[in-house]
Amino acid sequence: MTPHARIGATPLADFAAALFAAAGSHATEARIVADHLVEANLVGHDSHGVIRVPKYLDWVADGGLVPNRSARLVVDAGALAAVDGDFGYGQVIGRQAMAIAAERARVHGMAAVGIRNSGHLGRIGAWPEQLAEAGLVSVHFVNTSGFGILVAPFGGSDRRLSANPVAAGAPGPDGPIVLDIATSMTAEGKIQVARNKGERLPPGQVLDGKGNPTNEPAEFYRDPPGAILPFGGHKGSGLSLFCEILAGSLTGGGSSHPRNPTAWRLVNNMLTIAFDPARLGADGGFAADVARLAEWVRASRPAQAGGDVLLPGEIERRMKAERSAAGIPLDPETCRQLAAAAARAGVAVPAAIAEVAHD
Repeated sequence: MTPHARIGATPLADFAAALFAAAGSHATEARIVADHLVEANLVGHDSHGVIRVPKYLDWVADGGLVPNRSARLVVDAGALAAVDGDFGYGQVIGRQAMAIAAERARVHGMAAVGIRNSGHLGRIGAWPEQLAEAGLVSVHFVNTSGFGILVAPFGGSDRRLSANPVAAGAPGPDGPIVLDIATSMTAEGKIQVARNKGERLPPGQVLDGKGNPTNEPAEFYRDPPGAILPFGGHKGSGLSLFCEILAGSLTGGGSSHPRNPTAWRLVNNMLTIAFDPARLGADGGFAADVARLAEWVRASRPAQAGGDVLLPGEIERRMKAERSAAGIPLDPETCRQLAAAAARAGVAVPAAIAEVAHD
């Protein structure tokens, strides 16, 4: 078996933060972005973890991603607000926008906040988590403006839509209940992970450039490029279309289209709708009802002996406990990419990564 690096979350985040600082981010921003990426690794979403660091640095170098930007309020109408990210790091813009959503939801009982022109927002589940930890219920719709067109529509064979995640969150009896899904069969980052690991993809996820099914990650990146299929056929495709409308058309960020002026850079747009359950007539029974629902669902007889019935977000909590104790695994190709980025930036590489990168 190919050896993987195992590295603790703190040294990995310190390393990533040093790379972002070397690329021009101030210390606070570098730490926010690094912590967000490492948290994605901790909870098992490696496609949105430190594998993204070299790409982010490339985007900074070519001007597509701009360090040290903040969410700029462009619509301020009480419960309705919109921010422009000015192409800054999405981990910073998203965090600031969720703070606005939380504050407005507490005042008005609910809030709708649009984000446009943000850099990559990272693991979208982080945003409903942030609001759930503040006691709020939320739903989130995301698109890109053109750079991230990767998905074939239902009945189609080439790229027309983005992966277009949908997320939702609520306070739960054992921590936030968080749904975080792409409307595509898989995230493009997971294709990257499979390619780096030398693994094949599960069947039924990807088409090659001729519109034929393939399980080879490399086929997705050839010329002409392949496409990801929507999940659930027409269901995922229809939901993806509404992500384009809600996150793109409605926020002013634009739906995904190759002729958009921002299509050359990765831009995320997101619509967040947040609710304060205490203000919606739950009469103080919201938490008790969610706990009862969770207990009822978990009590279902497992389909397989010894299996579990899990709520959304529980796999991530289990993975975080495991990786916090054992360290985060990084495949050799990701280690090589990180080491190469560090060499260009003049940043020291952690021994665990350097050892695997040079094998």
